[in-house]
Amino acid sequence: MASLKLKSADQTRYDSIALGEVMLRLDPGPLPFARARSARIWHGGGETNVAEGLSYCFGLRTAVVTALVDDGIGRNIENQLREAGVDTSHVIWFDPSGKGPHPTDGKGTLHNGVNVTWAGKGVLPSVTEYYRAHTPIREIGPGDVDWDTLFGKQGTRWFSTGGIYTLLSPKTADLALEAMKKAGEHGAGRSFDLNYRSKVEPSKDRARQINRGIVPHVDFLVGNQDDFDDALGYTTEKVAKDATFDQWLAVYSKMLHQVAEDYPNLKYIGTQLRGALSADRINWGGVLFDVEADVIHQAAVRENIEIVDRTGGGDSFAAGVIAALLKGKGPSDAVQWGAAHGILVQATPGDTSMVKQGDVEKEVARAIKGGGVVALR
Repeated sequence: MASLKLKSADQTRYDSIALGEVMLRLDPGPLPFARARSARIWHGGGETNVAEGLSYCFGLRTAVVTALVDDGIGRNIENQLREAGVDTSHVIWFDPSGKGPHPTDGKGTLHNGVNVTWAGKGVLPSVTEYYRAHTPIREIGPGDVDWDTLFGKQGTRWFSTGGIYTLLSPKTADLALEAMKKAGEHGAGRSFDLNYRSKVEPSKDRARQINRGIVPHVDFLVGNQDDFDDALGYTTEKVAKDATFDQWLAVYSKMLHQVAEDYPNLKYIGTQLRGALSADRINWGGVLFDVEADVIHQAAVRENIEIVDRTGGGDSFAAGVIAALLKGKGPSDAVQWGAAHGILVQATPGDTSMVKQGDVEKEVARAIKGGGVVALR
């Protein structure tokens, strides 16, 4: 198996490009949505969250490939992405006046995706309700994106997409595979987050079939324990609820080695670890399997941590790992960056990063030392 080799920044226009769906998020704050009378406006998407983390937190040059209806919701999403430093020049816009290469109507036959997410509290869990059945990204397929220009003439060091996007429609699955192959042809590192959602695709068999066609073209595979089962069909031995982390990791490592054996193209396999104690308290950590070295690197485990919003933690773990690799760090540092970025994003509202690289580095040092949190004055 060849090691991961990345292009230098001066060879490329972008450090990373993400392909995926991005939605407007309505957040009712402390109230369940049924009783809410106002809501905060955020945005998010499993794939585009990675690009935004890389851009805003780590100062890298990122772009998103997605599709939006050209209306107030679409432009709101675009403006939020741009505020975080993400290049939106590759967004495919659907014209509600029925004109141009991507026409639609003004009555919502195609509409921008919206989700309503309440963060939950105590024993009341987080709840997300989706309105994404007729979003424009579902209509974009192979041949609609000039990957040779994006990956070749302009150039990128990294490409990412994920399992939520691939399950939106047959076209999205085919476009993700096309993009992965093109990224490989042009020498970009490639990551894929399994990120299975039953509300997007109830059939695990369909998800597994699609993902098994994409993973052979991936360098860095991401997913939690359930994702590897739901999205790829791997199961692990059952461990007791009161098992220690080391006991769990001993069992889990067998599965990671099996995945690496089945997909010899993989360079890294990353797993974020979240044990929910309540809606707003979790145990959190991460592991990164360096396949070539046959070493599993473990991040510092954070226990009984209070969070504000769990949405986007896994995406931010992936972004932290990718950022470290793009900045020349090794896997032992990369897993620490991933875990730190993931917990910090969960400490703020919304799906996307509100912290900077310095905050990530301080959190790594704090967690390794086992210290507390002090006020900055």
